[in-house]
Amino acid sequence: MHQRRRAAWLFLLPMLTVLAGVAGWPLFRTVFFSFTDATLATLDGFQGVGLDNYLWLVRDPVWWRAVWNTLVFTVVSVGIETALGLGIALILNAHLPGRGLLRAAVLIPWAIPTVVSAQMWGWMFHDLYGVVNAILMGLGLIAEPRAWTADPDLALPVVIAVDVWKSTPFMALLILAALQMLPRDLYEAARVDGVHPVKVFVRITLPLIRPALMVAVLFRTLDALRVFDLMYVLTGNSRSTMSMSVYARQYLIDFQDVGYGSAAATLLVLVLAVATVLAVTLGRVRVDAGR
Repeated sequence: MHQRRRAAWLFLLPMLTVLAGVAGWPLFRTVFFSFTDATLATLDGFQGVGLDNYLWLVRDPVWWRAVWNTLVFTVVSVGIETALGLGIALILNAHLPGRGLLRAAVLIPWAIPTVVSAQMWGWMFHDLYGVVNAILMGLGLIAEPRAWTADPDLALPVVIAVDVWKSTPFMALLILAALQMLPRDLYEAARVDGVHPVKVFVRITLPLIRPALMVAVLFRTLDALRVFDLMYVLTGNSRSTMSMSVYARQYLIDFQDVGYGSAAATLLVLVLAVATVLAVTLGRVRVDAGR
């Protein structure tokens, strides 16, 4: 047993070394700079400031607005994507004509790069040239064009809608993989016993796909909490949609305040870590659930 563990660590050593270089070292530098007054112009002449950056950060209402935007975006988008993904997966799992082609078509939004899809939807929601306004005005639902991504009341729902369009196929794909691994004899027994399809879904399907469903929700939650490109392309640095990542980027790049921006980035990492622990603990997701 000792030799097997030693061999396992030897095989993992190259991967761990690369991971420490591409992830561990930048993370350490970020945490280190968060305790300094470093700027992009003074990366070699900074001074330590202790917890001052964090104290300023927790007193900044813009930061808390970014936290709130991120949480709302995460809860709403992941919730909708989970419900839609489950429904789409159940449909794709049925024996339908052209099922393979339908599965490929469903994955197209997820395959498009986020920046490309965000730019595409940005033009579609444009107040002067956007097709969304043209369709809604043609149907008589609105009387005049609306600046969807510039309106503080509409910008965040628009970002959520675009994310749902793009990320729902990811949820559907993971749930579909779990559905296709379910034992068919259980469904045959339920059909013979005359069990209602709704009860079959609640009592058989849902409990069996729960581990895969929780893993999919966990992945999407972590991805949503660190959202940057979608919000930045659609709305820029608007406070109505600013996420924690956009906030950190603004101070790191626009304001060139490496110390303060690193503090924001470090808090974002802590939020992701806490979210991961809570999701794994409350959802009881086990890596060996498939054994």
